[in-house]
Amino acid sequence: MTGSSTLHCQRTLECAEGYLLLGMPDTALRELARIRDWGPYSAEHLRLRGEILRTEKRHDEALAAFEQADKLDPDDVSTLLGIAWCLKRLDRLDDAIETMHRAYRASPKEPIVLYNIACYYSLAGDKEQALAWLGRALRMSPRFRELIPDESDFDPLRHDPDFQFMVEDPSEGTGE
Repeated sequence: MTGSSTLHCQRTLECAEGYLLLGMPDTALRELARIRDWGPYSAEHLRLRGEILRTEKRHDEALAAFEQADKLDPDDVSTLLGIAWCLKRLDRLDDAIETMHRAYRASPKEPIVLYNIACYYSLAGDKEQALAWLGRALRMSPRFRELIPDESDFDPLRHDPDFQFMVEDPSEGTGE
């Protein structure tokens, strides 16, 4: 590998991830800045940079990093989730939905993708699509049911009887 060694890049990524987990995003960014040539680790570097910037609510910069990672490693689900997350916060919900559909085409068996599509359709006011995607996500992974009460993306549907029926815990009987 030209530039920095493979081991050096791996260790730097691990250090930066550690700093991020410790709530030290500025230190994590400084750690990443120490290497100029990431070689085959460029996409990983850009994804992590996007994650760090995302935690700092620097959505435009995070989006740019995620989009660069996407060019190097198209259809990586974590990259596409990051792109959609940023687009949502930049009030580009239609683009976020389109990006999540790309993630679905890349990984149709990844329940977090279906769940996020449901969230974004809920925010867009498309009840039918939101419930369809949410139902599929819950069938794939019932554990997502636990996230719904705290998921503000579903607030537009929160009092809808169809939504309430869908998210009702099937293990809770009718009491009869």
